[in-house]
Amino acid sequence: MTRTLAASHQRRVSINNLPESAPNDPTGPRFLVEDVFPSIDGGRYPVKRIAGERIDVWADLLREGHDRLAAALLWRKESDDEWRREPMALHNNDRWHGAFTPPEPGRYLFCIEAWTDHYASWLRGIKLKLDAGLDVSLEAREGRELLDELKLDDPQARQAVNRAKREFDESASVTPLISDELAEAAAANLARSDLIRGIPVPVVADRPRARCGAWYEMVPRSQGTVPGKHGTFDDCIARLPEIAALGFDVVYLTPIHPIGTKNRKGRNNSLKTEPGDPGSPYAIGSAEGGHTAVHPELGRLADFRRFVEACKSHGMEVALDFAIQCSPDHPWLTEHPEWFKRRPDGTIQYAENPPKKYEDIVNPDFYCADRIALWQALRQVVLFWVRQGVQIFRVDNPHTKPFPFWEWLIQEVQSRDPNVLFLAEAFSRPKIMKGLGKLGFTQSYTYFTWRTTKAEFQDYLTEITRYPERDYFRPNFFTNTPDILPIHLQSGEPWMFKSRVALAATLSSTYGIYNGYELLEHEPIPGREEYIDSEKYEIKVRDWNKPGNIKDYIGRLNRLRRENGALQQTSDLRFAQVDDAEVIGFVKESVAHDNAVAVAIALTAEPRSFWFHFGDLMIGPDGARKPVRAIVDLVTGARHAIEWGGVRLSIDPARDPALLFRCEP
Repeated sequence: MTRTLAASHQRRVSINNLPESAPNDPTGPRFLVEDVFPSIDGGRYPVKRIAGERIDVWADLLREGHDRLAAALLWRKESDDEWRREPMALHNNDRWHGAFTPPEPGRYLFCIEAWTDHYASWLRGIKLKLDAGLDVSLEAREGRELLDELKLDDPQARQAVNRAKREFDESASVTPLISDELAEAAAANLARSDLIRGIPVPVVADRPRARCGAWYEMVPRSQGTVPGKHGTFDDCIARLPEIAALGFDVVYLTPIHPIGTKNRKGRNNSLKTEPGDPGSPYAIGSAEGGHTAVHPELGRLADFRRFVEACKSHGMEVALDFAIQCSPDHPWLTEHPEWFKRRPDGTIQYAENPPKKYEDIVNPDFYCADRIALWQALRQVVLFWVRQGVQIFRVDNPHTKPFPFWEWLIQEVQSRDPNVLFLAEAFSRPKIMKGLGKLGFTQSYTYFTWRTTKAEFQDYLTEITRYPERDYFRPNFFTNTPDILPIHLQSGEPWMFKSRVALAATLSSTYGIYNGYELLEHEPIPGREEYIDSEKYEIKVRDWNKPGNIKDYIGRLNRLRRENGALQQTSDLRFAQVDDAEVIGFVKESVAHDNAVAVAIALTAEPRSFWFHFGDLMIGPDGARKPVRAIVDLVTGARHAIEWGGVRLSIDPARDPALLFRCEP
């Protein structure tokens, strides 16, 4: 691990401080390469993109004088030695553009080369003089000398250059030296004596699931059908057809490991347990094993692998909770006592998040004397589950663990399998959450759970979809979690549950619900944003077809998401002017710009009538963008023409608090 960490640090230093220029040149590079886009903190952190999609690169390229510049975009996989080269072209005002497409998931680098195009500079000057009727015989000889500096590997280019040189030598006419064919050959082959290479910028190209997915969180032991009986992986498998039919892409499991008995929590987080209390699944580890074992009552490891395969057969995949904490019974406490910090009385401090206390778990000391072995052991935990078929990990409380650890771990795992994704469960300060995104977390929990007003949504979404946040922070909007029952859901009103899931599913391309949401579960601990009788501390058996459920509504939302590429991304989001403070409106457009969807969602229970204003909003492919002329209801098929820049709409939240439309140019 020491060599890997050192190499990572060395790469970061070279990226930030050592731009490549002419060797031993005391004058330094001749060009300024500025305002490179995309780039996070000057290349310190990787930009996030999706494999197979074009990455547009922009930069300001400057040098003194009036000579013409040339530039190229270089890119490669981080593990490769050879650069690939793409052309860059001047856009305007010294702003240059190029593009490349990472073909598969992995870590990449790109950088920009710039040099003086001596032939183009000569050509520009001599044409100006020719137009002015000036004698250019000396300039023509200078152009002829430039041709001798060409490095000609291409036979066609060599033939064109030799022909131009021969014709000039025979006639002394400048005409052969200014042909379009010669200009093309010279541009590709002229010596680049003042070439400089800018700072390499890292890019992580992820698979599409990194950007879009609908998550269903469930507690495995509560998926059974017999009250009081511990659920099994077979019970979980039995539920998969229903979950798949609702359109979910990811089944996220809370920890599946053995649960400790020492300081085990009772119902409702009680310090006193009763016979049969199963304890919290987050109190990981017992005599049966630790983070690489499964709870015996769930089944065996082979049963878990069957569950993974069953998910695949339904077009879904598994996300596993990665919680770095240990029950006092965890094998590591006896096998590696040096990984845990002792208090003066010899005890290990249990975990706390004041005022919350977690007497049933202790945390390893990431900076202990044997930290290299600890870090490697945690890496092996993740890789163990990758070998079992898991490629998504929801990481519990990453903001309470060292940042260098996460940057190292994520790179270590993704260097072995670039398809592995990490979700940061960090309800922390905004810059901490963004920092984790920069360090490598694929997705992030957000403040969506507590945003309720139109202004709050617009401010927050504007913040996380602007540059540079949109290039490293991918939001995952969860409506609720086992720990969080937001106040606005505690009344149990169906319209509110529908409104919140519609907001999550349309504002963000990745969202999730915790099981029971579809049944409108809403009973809190009085005065708290927590579920009473939480299944974190007991086994629940539910009637998944309970009357009043909103399963059909959720299924319809997920179907519309799959059918409309605009809803499969988050960055291209534009809020519309809606003349009602209790209705939020926005337009999203697909990455390919071949699909645009307008959404209006009511934030209160009363029926609303309002004007949805499109204004000068344009949709469609680059070079052919047009105003929105009509919208088509994605549910009813009703078509509304746009008049005076907008359309009059009505919402009855009791029936459906959300309207979704396909936009037509």
